[in-house]
Amino acid sequence: MPRPRERLSARLPRFPWDRLEPAKATARAHPDGIVDLSVGTPVDDVPTVIREALAGAANAPGYPATYGTAALRDAAAGWLARRHGVTIDPAAVLPTIGSKETVAWLPTQLGVGPGDVVVFPELAYPTYDVGARLAGARPVASDGLLGLGPEPVALVWVNSPSNPTGRVLPVEHLRKVVAWARERGAVVVSDECYIELGWEAEPVSVLHPDVSGGSHEGLIALHSLSKRSNLAGYRAAFAAGDQALIGELLEVRKHGGVIMPEPVQAAMTAALNDDAHAEEQRRRYAARRDRLRPALEDAGWRVEHSEAGLYLWAAHPAYDCWQSVDALAELGILVAPGDFYGQAGARHVRVALTATDERIDAAVKRLT
Repeated sequence: MPRPRERLSARLPRFPWDRLEPAKATARAHPDGIVDLSVGTPVDDVPTVIREALAGAANAPGYPATYGTAALRDAAAGWLARRHGVTIDPAAVLPTIGSKETVAWLPTQLGVGPGDVVVFPELAYPTYDVGARLAGARPVASDGLLGLGPEPVALVWVNSPSNPTGRVLPVEHLRKVVAWARERGAVVVSDECYIELGWEAEPVSVLHPDVSGGSHEGLIALHSLSKRSNLAGYRAAFAAGDQALIGELLEVRKHGGVIMPEPVQAAMTAALNDDAHAEEQRRRYAARRDRLRPALEDAGWRVEHSEAGLYLWAAHPAYDCWQSVDALAELGILVAPGDFYGQAGARHVRVALTATDERIDAAVKRLT
């Protein structure tokens, strides 16, 4: 019988970012220090309104509710209506401990398993694949739903704006995915963590009536406050959509003790009720993007898609993705190779905008 470590290595790929350590060492050796643009981790301060809400709820000796407070669910529903044109019952909202754990465990929590297929984009965040593997399902990377094999498709992931490419899927495409899935009884889960960061295109939620037809049956949208509100350290996110599916997730998570701490729930409520801080953060990212993109292009890089989100999807005509990583590391700039997100990214790199103004300016200077 294989040992636990052997079973794990058979089920899961190596964690991609571990492979960046040599390039990171090269970048760190730069006389002016590293500019780390390899991960999308926020660097700006948590807004005061959110920190005050967290502190005000710090005296929380009892167990929190897995379902979240009514105030939190109301705030999430209000934000969806106000910012994204989505009308939803607050009962169809469920807080999650960040969105990555939801991506990883949602197939399992929905009962997807051996014999099922989980479909996700050909260029995609690696955790979609990992979540299918953890559930024992078959992961399939495909941008086209036609021509899939005879196995039943249980779950279809969409991600708009895309991580890593920043591509925004048009309403017509999303509508076709929803119709295809409904005909086959599959669930569509839309990862919309970058939905408020549209630059050259306007992202639309899968829950919007233009996509859903006014019904959320078979649909779940995931939203995160990590980028919008600089709350990656708080692990603040939520799922919303089909009330029956949300109820199923709630029951599983209650049994499993998957509960957001109550002070974080209070902080998240404050964040969702306040748009001013999100607009301010959006302006910061826009300014960094406006400096970094032309610097890359002037240095010979081609930026593709990148209509939204926190990344520039770039390629150099002389390099594959790892040669690109090494070339930029020599300048003290660390980026992520495109093949982390699928073989279709083998000639690209993902360049994050999540660095301080000083570090973005350092990268621009080195590129030019």
